[in-house]
Amino acid sequence: MTFLSSHWLWLQLLVVVLLAGHVFVTLRRRGYAARLASATTLSSVLPRRPQWWRRHVPAALLLLALAATVFALARPAKATRVPRERATIILAIDVSNSMAATDISPNRLAAAKEGAQAFLEQLPPRINVGLVSFSGSAAVLVPPTTDREAVRSAIRGLQLGPATAIGEGIYASLQAITTHGERLSDSGQTAPPAAIVLLSDGETTRGRPNSQAATAAREARVPVDTIAYGTTNGTLDVGGQQIPVPVNESALQEIAEQTGGSHHRATSEDELTSVYRGLGSSIGYRTEFREVTPAFVATSLGLGLAAAALSLAFAHRLP
Repeated sequence: MTFLSSHWLWLQLLVVVLLAGHVFVTLRRRGYAARLASATTLSSVLPRRPQWWRRHVPAALLLLALAATVFALARPAKATRVPRERATIILAIDVSNSMAATDISPNRLAAAKEGAQAFLEQLPPRINVGLVSFSGSAAVLVPPTTDREAVRSAIRGLQLGPATAIGEGIYASLQAITTHGERLSDSGQTAPPAAIVLLSDGETTRGRPNSQAATAAREARVPVDTIAYGTTNGTLDVGGQQIPVPVNESALQEIAEQTGGSHHRATSEDELTSVYRGLGSSIGYRTEFREVTPAFVATSLGLGLAAAALSLAFAHRLP
């Protein structure tokens, strides 16, 4: 909850002053009555069960109504998650041979596919999504599109390849974003904001360096959200020999920092799915503050009417 015109909130001090005044008058009235009458006299004129609430409840309701009115003047608003109308997101998935490691069940690539499918489910229908795979080279498998089934089909068909070229994966993603933006410009539309979600478990062994690709993404104002996938104890069975394939988390974290993206770490299929879902919620939606002033106005009116009705019923006058 926030207030769009918070400067009105200082009026709540007046409500506090009125409350203090009511308490002061009540205590003073009791003390004055006690000085004028003996205990025997008071017991004969006052009811056996003092119905103090008949006096205080209407006053309390009136004070609450005034407080609600002040809140209404301050224009209260609550945060609401609203789907983005337009955006372009590229999923860049590492398909190097090390993704066959089984430190994440059933293996890294199979779990990555499941996580990517969960990511798609979190995005609003109007978001354009593309798919890039990279190993020793990078390829745009699906240009940005709202056709979710095309992206799902391509994810299911991902195949392993030799070497790792993270930089090339970023460059291919940027090219897909640029091409999509040019196509929109030709049709008289403006290019929407874009982001890259990159999943990898290793370090670049081929192609342009990560730093060069990160600089290009930063200059294009395209954040790269990275997911370091795998564990430090990951191994790959090559001809019966266990080859260590530890995840290089620091390299991916550096890419995220350089481009203004976020970095995440996933060491299990469930954790990866959770990360993807979180990214889908943060990328596919934006937070807007929407006024709820009518609710406070209605509350103020209801409390004020209740105070008036009780005052008329008990004291035959308005509070």
